[in-house]
Amino acid sequence: MPESEISPAPPAKPTRKERRAAKKAERKAKKRAARAELNKKVKLFPANRKGKHVMHFLNLLRVVLYPIYFSIYPARLLGNKKVGKGAYIYYGNHYCIWDIFYPARTTWEGIHYLAKQSILEAPVLARWGSRIGAIGVMRDGSDIRTVMESIKILKNGEKISMFPEGTRNKTEGDEFLPFHGGAALLAIKTKTPFIPFVICDRPKPFHITHVVFGEPMELSEYYDRKLTPEEYAAADEKLKERLYELRAEYRAQRAAKKKTKKKAEKKQGKES
Repeated sequence: MPESEISPAPPAKPTRKERRAAKKAERKAKKRAARAELNKKVKLFPANRKGKHVMHFLNLLRVVLYPIYFSIYPARLLGNKKVGKGAYIYYGNHYCIWDIFYPARTTWEGIHYLAKQSILEAPVLARWGSRIGAIGVMRDGSDIRTVMESIKILKNGEKISMFPEGTRNKTEGDEFLPFHGGAALLAIKTKTPFIPFVICDRPKPFHITHVVFGEPMELSEYYDRKLTPEEYAAADEKLKERLYELRAEYRAQRAAKKKTKKKAEKKQGKES
């Protein structure tokens, strides 16, 4: 019989194990899609009579989780520890997922956190994220929805917190990871001040972490102008430099205190 007349063999039927695995993968994909849908449209929180934008669920997390976390990872907040009402952008470096607690300790207002979209698709965090109005960010930074939602939140008078490194810094040494741009654009478009903060020590169990908050800063020299990409990049660089400055100022003050303490101990030793 010629080869052209030979009918191809029928495709092998999937085994029972393969069918189960395919169904399980399909269910997982549906659940993940449903969790992603929760955070597609960010919730806005209206101001109360006192002009504060309160997130009751975030306040519950503050009350429940603060004592647990800070008993294991104690922290000392320095500088501008009380942030007033209205729109601000918290801007700081990033070591672990619980860094979100540091901005949350400076205010009892709500804070919308920018987080990787993949985190907001996790089983528990997806639900929590939707209740505190978290904003999902695509890894490649191409999500225009993130920018539009952030602008909407700031124009509503609410606060945003972002970690421009984009992921946790697990490297050794003092250098920050490369910063992602975009923060300056949000601030300039909405005329919103920044609250720069720097985590000076890598959090360790039962070791005090020092976190320095700077005074609010504005990029007012860029307001009401048509800016080039280079000018936005320069504005973002200013923000990064401010974090390095805050950390350098803290370390200089700490070194000066240690030097003064040593001199006092030495003088006391001579007198005795």
